[in-house]
Amino acid sequence: MYIEKVKKTMNLPEKVVIFDTTLRDGEQTPGVALTVDEKIRIAKKLDQLGVETIEVGFPAASDGEKEAAREILSLGLNAQVCGLARTLKGDLDAAIDCDVDYIHTFIGTSPLHREFKLKMSKEDILSKAVDAVEYIKDHGIVAEFSAEDATRTEFDYLSEIYQAVDEAGADFLNVPDTVGVMVPSSMNWLVSELKKNLKSRISVHCHDDFGLAVANSLAAVEAGAEQVHATVNGLGERAGNASLEEVVMALITRYDMVLDIKTEQLVNLSEFVSRITGIKMPPNKAIVGENAFAHESGIHVHGILEHAETYEPITPEMVGHTRKIVLGKHTGANALRSKLDEYGIEMNEDQFCTVYDQIKTLGDKGKKVTDADLKAIAVTILGKAKEEIVKLEGIAVMTGENVMPTATVKLSIHDEIKSASKTGVGPVDAAINAIQSLVSETADIELKEYHIEAITGGTNALAEVFVIMSDADGNNATGRSTRDDVVMASVEAVLDSINKILMVRHSLNGV
Repeated sequence: MYIEKVKKTMNLPEKVVIFDTTLRDGEQTPGVALTVDEKIRIAKKLDQLGVETIEVGFPAASDGEKEAAREILSLGLNAQVCGLARTLKGDLDAAIDCDVDYIHTFIGTSPLHREFKLKMSKEDILSKAVDAVEYIKDHGIVAEFSAEDATRTEFDYLSEIYQAVDEAGADFLNVPDTVGVMVPSSMNWLVSELKKNLKSRISVHCHDDFGLAVANSLAAVEAGAEQVHATVNGLGERAGNASLEEVVMALITRYDMVLDIKTEQLVNLSEFVSRITGIKMPPNKAIVGENAFAHESGIHVHGILEHAETYEPITPEMVGHTRKIVLGKHTGANALRSKLDEYGIEMNEDQFCTVYDQIKTLGDKGKKVTDADLKAIAVTILGKAKEEIVKLEGIAVMTGENVMPTATVKLSIHDEIKSASKTGVGPVDAAINAIQSLVSETADIELKEYHIEAITGGTNALAEVFVIMSDADGNNATGRSTRDDVVMASVEAVLDSINKILMVRHSLNGV
């Protein structure tokens, strides 16, 4: 709505292409080191995604970098294969020897780089930049020039050096925000001013030190930049680079740009790169995060179920994601009914309310209720005895090192309160022994089988307990309970089974 009004004031280019540098700048993420085989696998996925150019590495850095570039070139990808090179003949020759389609050459231009890193004059730096671009073009290769630390370089000098390499034949002039110091308005101004005197296409490479890499990249596009450097999951030095998936989806959906990107592959690519690099994405990562299309709040879920656009700016399918209704303390009845319907679980109102209350209780304890948890809880409620002849009125257990596990149980049996204390090899065994001692006065019922399973991983996983009990007459009954407390789950499962046997006995006796 509002962006449509503002777009009229923008200098948007007809087309924007994506330059992916996951295999180069992304690999510079601290702790990430990709093998040749891993680079090949990622390059294939990037090509399938549809990026225009893949920067595969820095050929002069090592034999492994050269091998990766050659191997990726041999794949015959649709994307251009780019190698990074300083404005040094040795670097340029290393990239040329790999037969790359594209060379991205760079040299520092800011006062900090001139004085402390390069120890070179402005004139020498300009000469190096021009010579490098001319050398690349003499070999018939696409040339992109970056003035490293451009956003901290004096504008007059920056403009001078870009004009010089522009005249030398550079295909792309890259404006790197090397340490992420720009804000969108300043990035927009800089690109706008540079474009006034340049023929070559403008490219931008933004770092995320202040969390503005994507915003700055988009601001540059609004000023007419035709290419954006990005990495999968925003990987890169320090805080990383502009996130490819965020840039792509913003350009397509906010700016109505037509990109040759198969967006439905974005989540798969993100997860693939995350596994290979070992860099796990936060759940709330935009576009590809686990929670990007997850909803818990009752108000939100109600809106989503009525019309997805109420709380989703794009469909999850557009990026290869799935919508998730998360259960917890904010869950509303609509969300729970939707989940139960999804799994074909039918309940009466009393059963539904029991499940709903249990979900809320678990949520208040900080437990995230998974779909597996919900199914287990629902099965437990559906399978409960229709009548509670034996009810739990209270329980206390004592256990520990050098302490005999003891359980004191208070039960209501036929509306008569009884209690007993028993020991066991553990708190569960002690509690079941106490229950059996009390029930034995009514019926000779014993435990035949006991099974326990943690539904999900983690120390806060729900425990699902399944038991089989039988009496002296050969009546058998199963009992099941799902709780966050192992002892309580065991007690409830045993009581459920006992009540079923007692109901059978009463039915047979005509009671």
